[in-house]
Amino acid sequence: MSHPTAARFTLLALLGVSLSPAFADETSAGGASIGESFSIAQAEYDQALALTPDLENGRRTYLTCAVCHRPEGWGTADGTYPQIAGQSRTVIVKQLADIRARNRDNPLMYPFSLPRILGGPQQIADVAAYVAQLPMTAHNGQGPGIDLELGGPLYAEHCAKCHGERGEGNETDHIPAIAGQHYPYTMRQFDAIREGRRKNSDPKMVKQIHGFTSREQAAVLDYASRLPLPPEKLAPEGWTNPDFPAYVREPMGLPPMPTISPAPPSGMMEIPPFPSLPAYPTTTTPER
Repeated sequence: MSHPTAARFTLLALLGVSLSPAFADETSAGGASIGESFSIAQAEYDQALALTPDLENGRRTYLTCAVCHRPEGWGTADGTYPQIAGQSRTVIVKQLADIRARNRDNPLMYPFSLPRILGGPQQIADVAAYVAQLPMTAHNGQGPGIDLELGGPLYAEHCAKCHGERGEGNETDHIPAIAGQHYPYTMRQFDAIREGRRKNSDPKMVKQIHGFTSREQAAVLDYASRLPLPPEKLAPEGWTNPDFPAYVREPMGLPPMPTISPAPPSGMMEIPPFPSLPAYPTTTTPER
């Protein structure tokens, strides 16, 4: 595990990539100490990366992920779910291992990451390789674009050294790619780190984030959301994932409601009539 310097921490843990031993005595949401959670996550990370990925099994495993991240892995432009398509394999493995070891708190994703749902280290290796090869959309959620003159220099000073000048990340050091990521998602993660809700954030990173004003935060993340993607990573316009031919794509970009198969018996899903209120006796005011 690398120990980055302060300059690395502006956006380094937007997807959670490091843990300082300073947290070793704290307790995770699962009851284990943070140090124990880190050790569990690191062991599974090492194990998964040592395995040979099976893309076909990764496609099957990704069915669990597609519920929220969508078949293309593009998430949602409002930032509810991040774009994971094209993300480095090491980053995907690291996040899955961290979340299920409770080394990174993510209540929404935690149930989907459990071994009984997602599988073991082989399935992590497989799905990470599958996600990494998915083409990305350039139509990610972006910021307002009103302060890019400030965001550009901030990115060059604080972020480019680790995340790359083009936001491509670093696979060797499992530093996430941030080009193409949704602006609302990075804003939310930035806030979570600053407020201490990202338990695997390095204290030096938290300290540096506290030095950013709200304007600087918005400006640098807006700039990052507009970094151009390399042509080889872009999906063709109108592309849909052919591995999910039966997926119903709905208007307005909202996830479809799950279908029930087989259909429930007639009347089971109907709302019963509201029971009528009992009749209460009327009262009269006695004459005086």
